[in-house]
Amino acid sequence: MSFFEPHKTGCAVRIKLTPNAAFCGFGSLFVNADEQTYLKVYLTTAPEKGKANKELIKMLAKELKIPKQNIELISGATIHFKKLYIQTPLTPQLTEKLNSLIKEE
Repeated sequence: MSFFEPHKTGCAVRIKLTPNAAFCGFGSLFVNADEQTYLKVYLTTAPEKGKANKELIKMLAKELKIPKQNIELISGATIHFKKLYIQTPLTPQLTEKLNSLIKEE
């Protein structure tokens, strides 16, 4: 199972965010008790007033080479498990970029 799923005008991405980490970067996949797959993301940013969420969007946009305005947090504003919507068609190139974010830990 993947951490992203296609929708009509883009795709939804599930992230397990760790703020206040020792480094910024992407990690391995995490599967929760409901068998939903999340991509682990680590940020040095503190989870204050939405700063970590903004940094997450900025980091994803840079890595995927899409405008940050095309990424929207749709759930999980105050918890570690987040769902973002990327309003860009899920092309084979975007699928490849998303899969390349997965790192071995």
